[in-house]
Amino acid sequence: MAHASVNGVEIEYETWGVENGQPLLLVGGLGSQLLTWPELLVQALVDAGFFVIAYDNRDIGLSTKFDDWGPADIKAAFKQARAKQKVDAPYTLEDMADDAAALLDYLEIECANIVGNSNGGAIAQTLAIRHPEKTATLISMMATSGRRGLARPSEAASEWLARPRNSAGTRDGAMQEAVETSHIIGSPGFPRDEAAIREKAGRLFDRSFYPAGNSRQLLASIASGDARVAGLGEITAPTLVLHGRDDPLVPLACAEDVRDSIPGAEMLVVDGMGHDFPTGVIPILASGISDFVAKQ
Repeated sequence: MAHASVNGVEIEYETWGVENGQPLLLVGGLGSQLLTWPELLVQALVDAGFFVIAYDNRDIGLSTKFDDWGPADIKAAFKQARAKQKVDAPYTLEDMADDAAALLDYLEIECANIVGNSNGGAIAQTLAIRHPEKTATLISMMATSGRRGLARPSEAASEWLARPRNSAGTRDGAMQEAVETSHIIGSPGFPRDEAAIREKAGRLFDRSFYPAGNSRQLLASIASGDARVAGLGEITAPTLVLHGRDDPLVPLACAEDVRDSIPGAEMLVVDGMGHDFPTGVIPILASGISDFVAKQ
């Protein structure tokens, strides 16, 4: 792994594949370290000819932390947002999108295929709005447009989103929480490998356990609100919206709004898929991405 000094922060990143392959940037979701991306998905994309880049967003993993801000009060932030009051945050989704663009500049990549997952999808959409010259294609995965009034998460998913991550602060706690999370927001139509889920959660805990960053990234999303909605109609990059039909955290209607808001956007809906990456869904996602890019 390596790190880049960009946009006033240090960004940890890793690359796979040959450098003359088509650049593809993976933008992780809320609290997701770069190792969160499934190895099978990364390898499938490399096999399809992509030069894959993944990185730790600011405030998570091995990238710059915003310790001075302290943990975010998420319940208070949601209350302010519902009242249409200003939500203070140490950074915004726009800042995070600018990090991604600056990382591509650092790597001397003029433009790339941008794949954003969940909150990373919101960042990827923002990147396509703010930096169209850096966006060859946009693949928005498991993400909403941010428009007010759309379908809300299930009650269990809402509770999960607002709760502190691994309140026990232990490795075993992280592994147990990962399994519980898979039951709350995971894919009902695909087998769940709990041993693999526990193993990956342990590796992520060993690399960086930093729940305060997770809360501040969520705060950034709340603070950004629906600011990007108006810009979605200005996106010129060919866009694919990838979503699970059974996503309890970001209901399908939210992704349909992304599709309807971006001119010419296409959509691939995966039956039985929730808000995670079970092994069975990897070939569907990899082929969906590579086939979409190939026809542009």
